[in-house]
Amino acid sequence: MARTALRVLLDGTPLLGNRTGIGRYTASLSEELASMSDVDTRAVAFTLRGWRRLRTVLPHGVRARGMPVAARLLRKAWLRSSFPPVELFAGPTDVVHGTNFVLPSAARAAGVLTIHDLAFLDAPGELPPSDRELPELVRRGAAKADVVCTPTAAVADAVAERLGIDRGKVEVTPLGVDAGWFTGRPPSDTVRERLGLPGRYVLFAGAAGPRKGLDWLVKAHGLNPDLPTLVFAGPGGFPRGERLHHIGYLSDLDLQRVVAGAAALVLPSRDEGFGLPVLESMACDVPVVCTDVPALREVSGGLARLVPYGDVEGLAAALAEAVEEPKAASASATRRAHAASFTWRRCAAATVSAYRRAVELH
Repeated sequence: MARTALRVLLDGTPLLGNRTGIGRYTASLSEELASMSDVDTRAVAFTLRGWRRLRTVLPHGVRARGMPVAARLLRKAWLRSSFPPVELFAGPTDVVHGTNFVLPSAARAAGVLTIHDLAFLDAPGELPPSDRELPELVRRGAAKADVVCTPTAAVADAVAERLGIDRGKVEVTPLGVDAGWFTGRPPSDTVRERLGLPGRYVLFAGAAGPRKGLDWLVKAHGLNPDLPTLVFAGPGGFPRGERLHHIGYLSDLDLQRVVAGAAALVLPSRDEGFGLPVLESMACDVPVVCTDVPALREVSGGLARLVPYGDVEGLAAALAEAVEEPKAASASATRRAHAASFTWRRCAAATVSAYRRAVELH
């Protein structure tokens, strides 16, 4: 007998606006779920003004649900009680998936919550005013969820320990690398001119923020005048200065080109939950330098240069080695093969397994 399609309701709010890590995760996951015949996927947006736009950014086959309610009001209500349940405005569902740290309240549905990292606990003072209640919301959601998903085993272990939940209810659902990264080509002269790219550059790709370690990156880069220009690609306020260049938020295609043309990619974060740019750079056969923290050690698989956070001289030396790394077919093949082992299909399959387990446990 054919198995009835599992009704899944995703928090699609991260799909609105410029997509960085969580937005790209939600988009790729929803695309894979939409292609699965045994999953009936819908998405809801929690926003006062932008909820109607959700239907324009969802993959074919995923239906949009929404309600003009400010997310901050919903969060305050969910801190005090289980009202309003998400089914009230999104309809019945088997599973509700909080894709972005917050688990929506549900009347009957099983709950799955994705916790991407623990930065909200490590540095609560860096949260914007709108997210001041996030630590308590995540704690409540993790306790209430039937299954918690994390992108790495490192985050899974930390979530279990620091949020006081059973490690057995945490599932690791690693992120994936889009196929287009493996055919990425350096930017053409026209693209270089449009973006103001120098001939050689070291690249940071991602949103600016206190935990991204940009201060010590700039110090390390400044120690060696022979290093290529440092280019920042992403939204936010980046450092300014000599041999520093910010090219802003890029389309997916432009980002692939810019990464593929880099002499090296650097991710100097104080902490990360996954570090998708590491794998995307490996898919483009670009050397990677990143911080020696648990998630990046796990994801890089021994194929990146790891530097202790805050070691300015160590980072400068690693960058110098990376940009001068000789091209070797064996190293290229190893990097690409490692990146290819991370697929969005695998992420979706692991997530659906988490959904079914949540329904059984609920």
